[in-house]
Amino acid sequence: MLHTVWVSSSGSWNLRESEHHPEGKKRSWKCRFVRTIIQHPCRRHAPKRPGKTRMLRKIQICLCFCFVSGILYEISLLSSCVFNYLPMAQHYLTPEQVLNLGKSIIFLETTERLEPPPLVSCSVESAARIYQDRPVILFMKGLTNETALDLNTSYAAFSLLSSMKNVFIFPLQMETIFQETPLLQWYNQVIPEQEKNWVHISSDASRLALIWKYGGIYMDTDVISIRPIPEENFLAAQKSRFSSNGIFGFPARHKFIWDCMENFVLKYNGNIWGNQGPFLMTRMLKSLCNLTDFKGTEDHSCQNISFLNPQRFYPIPYPAWGQYYQVWDKSLDFSHSYALHLWNFMNHNKKVVVAGSNTLAEKLYKAYCPTTYQDLIQNGKQEHFPGLENAV
Repeated sequence: MLHTVWVSSSGSWNLRESEHHPEGKKRSWKCRFVRTIIQHPCRRHAPKRPGKTRMLRKIQICLCFCFVSGILYEISLLSSCVFNYLPMAQHYLTPEQVLNLGKSIIFLETTERLEPPPLVSCSVESAARIYQDRPVILFMKGLTNETALDLNTSYAAFSLLSSMKNVFIFPLQMETIFQETPLLQWYNQVIPEQEKNWVHISSDASRLALIWKYGGIYMDTDVISIRPIPEENFLAAQKSRFSSNGIFGFPARHKFIWDCMENFVLKYNGNIWGNQGPFLMTRMLKSLCNLTDFKGTEDHSCQNISFLNPQRFYPIPYPAWGQYYQVWDKSLDFSHSYALHLWNFMNHNKKVVVAGSNTLAEKLYKAYCPTTYQDLIQNGKQEHFPGLENAV
């Protein structure tokens, strides 16, 4: 007779959802692992032993069982099966444990608000649906370790997002994030109260540090994902010869991101909006390559970095941002896009998605974040969210 123990191999995980993912219905998750079978021979008829010997044998078996159980538990915390087999443990994982899984999709909320507006919820939900095999993390400055576990019953959007198996919501602790980066000294010296663009500057710094330390994709909270991004090292062109920092992806410890952090400190000027954001990315990219205009829908390559065509994320440019809240007689073609940036910073009039309005934004919500649409738009009340115009 054989005793068989299944051991999941760390570092090899793939999470898939069933074809049906409608809101409100039970979701079926499957985990695929590389497994090792440990087999131990066991005699069917063991000879009788003195009572003391049999007692020692039982103690050894119990100790072995506890040891193996402990190992399996630790492995499960570092594998994607935490989404499936340990639903409650999701609330107790640390940011490092989740980020170390690799290839995270990272969002930041650097205002103090605790209730994510519908657009933020839509951005996170759409990413969770498109990247079902990757952790999707929302860092919120307004959260603390003490409040993080209580908010799921207090705020509709928080509860909605935290119920998604590959979504994690953590407090944003900047001093911890900036450790071992060029940004720590700057952070210790800067006075946030004297910075007029602090919400954006602190977000610009945090995204650089997180991607440098752990790798993955950063997205602004007004980006709706519509299909997977096939690139690993990429910047997103907002227009020809100009890079945004609203969405970018790199593996951990990439030199370009380190150089960006150094330039962030060296060229720091908090009075110029975007100086530590899109202007930083653009000047660093120009230092490596001679940027040219885009022709058609082709992407550019700069050393080992893909500079993606504006059609990938910005098919509607910022001067025309209001088109997202207009009714269109025919559907726009986003076949060349991986995600859509809705330019929330430009939305000073606080335009929102209204159920039944038939606007382009409403159609995007229905298609790519249907749970947010149903819970927060159809069934929820249209509310004013403080700081909405400052969201990035």
